[in-house]
Amino acid sequence: MLKGYAHRIANINLSTGEIDYFAPAEEDLKKYIGGRGLGVKYVLENGVDVDPLGPDNLLAILTGPLTGTQAKMSGRITVVTRSPLTGTVTDSHMGGWTGPKLKWAGFDGLLIKGAAEKPVYLVVEDGKVTINDASDLWGKTTHETHEILRKRHGEDADVMAIGPAGENLVKFAAWLNNDERAAGRGGTGAVGGSKKLKAIVMVPGDKGAYQPADKEAWKEADKRALAKIMDEQFVTAPRKGGLSVYGTNVLMNITNSIGALPTFNAQHTSWEKAGEVSGEAIREHILVKDNTCHACPVACKKMVEIHLNGKPIRFESIEYESAWAHGPDAGGYDRTWVSYSIYLCNAFGMDTIEAGNLIAATMEATEKGFIAEDEGLKFGDTQGQCEFLEKVAHRQGIGNKAAEGPTLFMEAIGHPELAMSVKGQAIPAYDPRGLKGMGIAYATSNRGACHLRAYTPASELLGVPYKTDPIEWRGKAELTKLLQDLSAFTDSLDLCKFSQFAEGLDEYADQYSTYVGVKISPDDVLKIGERIYTMERYYNNLAGFREGSDTLPERFLKEPSDSPGSEGQVTELREMLDDYYNLRGWNEGVVPEEKLKELGIV
Repeated sequence: MLKGYAHRIANINLSTGEIDYFAPAEEDLKKYIGGRGLGVKYVLENGVDVDPLGPDNLLAILTGPLTGTQAKMSGRITVVTRSPLTGTVTDSHMGGWTGPKLKWAGFDGLLIKGAAEKPVYLVVEDGKVTINDASDLWGKTTHETHEILRKRHGEDADVMAIGPAGENLVKFAAWLNNDERAAGRGGTGAVGGSKKLKAIVMVPGDKGAYQPADKEAWKEADKRALAKIMDEQFVTAPRKGGLSVYGTNVLMNITNSIGALPTFNAQHTSWEKAGEVSGEAIREHILVKDNTCHACPVACKKMVEIHLNGKPIRFESIEYESAWAHGPDAGGYDRTWVSYSIYLCNAFGMDTIEAGNLIAATMEATEKGFIAEDEGLKFGDTQGQCEFLEKVAHRQGIGNKAAEGPTLFMEAIGHPELAMSVKGQAIPAYDPRGLKGMGIAYATSNRGACHLRAYTPASELLGVPYKTDPIEWRGKAELTKLLQDLSAFTDSLDLCKFSQFAEGLDEYADQYSTYVGVKISPDDVLKIGERIYTMERYYNNLAGFREGSDTLPERFLKEPSDSPGSEGQVTELREMLDDYYNLRGWNEGVVPEEKLKELGIV
């Protein structure tokens, strides 16, 4: 029997209340590992002809074989479903202790279908799942829900919950856990809301139940991985700079300095005031505590405290993407109001990236006269954007249309060009005119615009796994495919993305081999990753995403950058796509049958 797994998954039908349990097939575990890979397989098997907000859509919540072990940065859990925002298959991950505690409660995952008649929450404990009445929780924020359920089930329990945004089917609603880690992208929280599923409580059991297949070899593999992490200057303290010191927001000033920071809804590629909400400024002015996740030596999470109307508000955390989306991209730099805007997204349960893009697009539309001033927003009105977010979460007034997300909202007002989106999902904090790898990575991402499918800035800014020129498009297709395949594998283990800043193919192959007990090579890591990535693309092809779907907003293709470091640059997408499709063996983004057979998908 493969090690690292509970060999137990719950099938939960909320329409009937029926729950049964099964052990995932060993062949599936070998081919798709767990987490993202296994989740996509189950979602594909469930079929593509499902309404994302209908009872037949599958909500898969899964761990990987290293989740909850002593593997470094292994505190992850994956939510996989058909996205109500994009219509693609999507997966979204959260850190903290939710994944480990699900594993310690005796499960690899939960597969949830149907829809309850009234609000419910699940309790996962000692190898069993129960369905409980959540009527008293409906309408409450994520923070209120976490507090109530931990009092009810014990402070050692971990809770993931949706807020009012998920209940009201906001298309970019998220799941938040009690450490304010979010499964943010793709609207997975709205899928929970459509099922009347308010929360899931994990009550941990035996933390030592999982042991490696080869203890001595595992110790050595784990030691090598830790050494890599601790030796990487960008990642760990006490070295100056890096994720441990400033969190992910260490990237704000770096990206801004090379003209690759989209500002004012990507009308510009840098802003002199961006540093006011950078990791350095946050640490100096409002940082309270450095927090971390299970088995993580990095501690990139930064608890902050702001004061609003004389009252202190503490929360985790101001990530780079969130600070950018609610700050420079919306023309805002007031740390208090930018922070509060992020806090509200967490409380209401909304993706901070999508919400920030929605705000920025609304601001540009208002200033260009496409939205009435008394309904819209102006750049820099950070207090106003907080009021706007509350309308969106509760679908009040203009918030009802805006809750569909920036892509559909801008289409509704007749100006789709103002949505900085790919396949219906908005971009994160990197402008592809200044970081060319992000252009091909955004365009070919299976879940819509995303930096985490292939984090090319690792190479373009940091020299990992090798150094490339940020504004050179040649070679970026190869880099993107490499990172997409690698990330598909690590997301299935499920390890934190930041492990890739330090670890490589050898470290991942060794950790999997020695813990699970199935020997794989570095080449196998990439082959498994390619299988998972191609399976996602196959799902999207079946769902209608075919030739021409891999594109970018016109702004990035035709409007040159206006900032030093990237001035005059546009994104050479067509040239990169030609290289990319050749490497993948795809026909203009469509997977041919021979490739599916080669990878064992069909």
